Amino acid sequence: MLKNYYSFASALTALCCVICFSFTISASLNLNISQTLLDNTELHYGKAARRRVEKWDRELRNLIDEDVETQIYEINNFFNQLPYYTDKQHWGKSDYWATPLEMLETNGGDCEDYVIAKYFSLRALGVPEENLRMMFVSALEYNQAHMVLAYYPTPNAIPLILDNINRRILPASKRRDLRPVYSFNGEGLWLAKAQGRGSQLGGSKHKMWDDLTARIERDF
Repeated sequence: MLKNYYSFASALTALCCVICFSFTISASLNLNISQTLLDNTELHYGKAARRRVEKWDRELRNLIDEDVETQIYEINNFFNQLPYYTDKQHWGKSDYWATPLEMLETNGGDCEDYVIAKYFSLRALGVPEENLRMMFVSALEYNQAHMVLAYYPTPNAIPLILDNINRRILPASKRRDLRPVYSFNGEGLWLAKAQGRGSQLGGSKHKMWDDLTARIERDF
């Protein structure tokens, strides 16, 4: 759900200080949930894990022709049902970005995992990349760092916030409990604003993102 400010500051430094921004799979995403993938999930994580992945597959198939408002509502609800665990509890690491498949197989994750799962699910449903941003924020009520997914209906619109703390999808202007810091997607990195897209920063390549996308490519 939340992060301490030390790891938050470290992530910001890593994102902003390294040159050559490169996201590898965001432009076209096909989540091919094959029979082999399902069999491997059951083999390593059990039948309940397989059922979760199958349910995700059905959700994506059922939503493919729906309007984007329905898609973001249903995907937000789908992943918010999973339990929250810190990375230390779940992975034995101080910070780990799980793929959507890993989150479903292990039945849980932290705030970044919810956001990543929602982001890639919506991309697979055809929501344009320019409409989505993964946004680091300060959760003011908790005095902690946090991550949410921002959906921009139009380029200069106030984004809608998909969150695992407050499960209602609200405009950023209604989330006075959040202070945006920076956001990113496959197109770039921005200093974030609550009511707009913010200013784009110079190029950067983030190791954790590269590791995450490599694992997604491996899985699918």
